[in-house]
Amino acid sequence: MVADKADVNANEKNDKLDVLKSTQTVVKKALDKLGYPNEVYELLKEPIRMMTVRIPVRMDDDSIKIFTGFRAQHNDAVGPTKGGVRFHPNVSEKEVKALSIWMSLKAGIVDLPYGGGKGGIVCDPREMSFRELEGISRGYVRAISQIVGPTKDIPAPDVFTNSQIMAWMMDEYSRIDEFNNPGFITGKPLVLGGSHGRESATAKGVTICIEEAAKKKGIQIEGARVVVQGFGNAGSFLAKFMHDKGANVVGISDAQGALYDPNGLDIEYLLDRRDSFGTVTNLFKNTISNKELLELDCDILVPAAIENQITEDNADKIKASIVVEAANGPTTIDATRMLSERGILLVPDVLASAGGVTVSYFEWVQNNQGYYWTEEEVEEKLYQVIVKGFDNVYRTAETRRVDMRLAAYMVGVRKMAEASRFRGWV
Repeated sequence: MVADKADVNANEKNDKLDVLKSTQTVVKKALDKLGYPNEVYELLKEPIRMMTVRIPVRMDDDSIKIFTGFRAQHNDAVGPTKGGVRFHPNVSEKEVKALSIWMSLKAGIVDLPYGGGKGGIVCDPREMSFRELEGISRGYVRAISQIVGPTKDIPAPDVFTNSQIMAWMMDEYSRIDEFNNPGFITGKPLVLGGSHGRESATAKGVTICIEEAAKKKGIQIEGARVVVQGFGNAGSFLAKFMHDKGANVVGISDAQGALYDPNGLDIEYLLDRRDSFGTVTNLFKNTISNKELLELDCDILVPAAIENQITEDNADKIKASIVVEAANGPTTIDATRMLSERGILLVPDVLASAGGVTVSYFEWVQNNQGYYWTEEEVEEKLYQVIVKGFDNVYRTAETRRVDMRLAAYMVGVRKMAEASRFRGWV
């Protein structure tokens, strides 16, 4: 009987850490709060379309290796689906499904004419050559070409993918389509129709959310103590933006460990020394763990690494006044409740990290019209979109007396629920 109880507890804990189940739980709660019937939830709880593909790639040793890839399209009632493609050994169908739902929510929060999409390939790009990466990138596009396109589903960069990989994918799609089609994908190099500001867009969006949250809590950014977990694309840009604004970035981390200096780290030095995967702590002896980093005394904590970092096991040890999620799903549902009860302002991932999809939208618009904006124009438009989204979510949280995560889901889910209703789907 004791063993059975232990099994039940283990299953309950696994469910709480299951990103798809936890996402579905909050979507259901948001739809209930908004008064939608259950059939709307039944439609939105899973992607409307899910494709699994097998990608053969000739490796450098002349062997053929078969990779598994996924593409999820959550809901296209509002418009084409949109979302990144990640290359990672831990990519799974369940994760890709959850991420596609989050992309729908992000698009709804910042009022873009998109549904959510997401893709991934189970591989480790850190162990692959340039030529092998090109092979897997082109093979993925060939495998999913029937369901993607500038009016169907628009991919973008994500974990361990970049503008070069987007360029290969665009070239492959253009070959299949038999004409140059830059609007098929975003996050491209500027010379191939990319947008100014795309590479740093996610971090810019997070920075804007930090500034807006700081105003609500009466915290001055200049001199504020900031901790950033993760030093990849979003985390490294964010650390630099915070440093440039006069904040003291007292802690950063990567997959190998974390660095802490109560007087503020030399961010410029760390950026110069990091490798292409965001690793820098292996160059130092006096490191701390990621667990210790999250519990540091600071004003603003930014989880910018992986999911399930703040849980019911450590939420009571978080000392920050503001938590802004740059990563996808870093805080569990129970931890969200615990932080909210303690008066900590949590800005959820679907709002905080919406800068990337916003500038991807700008890139798609520029591709479609053949007219390109300056960096200043992109930044100004991004600022307006993110501030409007933040104010809408914060106002919903205040008026509905719910936490910021539920408020963000309520704002994000409404547009596709309404579009699905008007189409007669539900």
